[in-house]
Amino acid sequence: MTTETGSQVTFASLIISLATTAAVHFGDLVDPATGQPGERNLDGARQMIEILSILQSKTKGNLDPDEAAMLENVLYELRLRFVDAQREGSASRIITP
Repeated sequence: MTTETGSQVTFASLIISLATTAAVHFGDLVDPATGQPGERNLDGARQMIEILSILQSKTKGNLDPDEAAMLENVLYELRLRFVDAQREGSASRIITP
């Protein structure tokens, strides 16, 4: 499959696109228009992780070893990032006297 610009869309580029969307939801990437970090949306990040998990489940046994490893690694990193983001959010809600 190719895009309008002629570049090839691959399984790896799909995974990278979804992972990048998760990074946007984590607020890890700056908005190119403002130069400011984006607002955190953990529900959106969770949804991207779930989509990647579904892809992993539905493609099990049909990916080449590099694709399977890439998907596994991306999911692992995003899940760790999600746990860290939840902890960061919990710590910011603690009220100290």
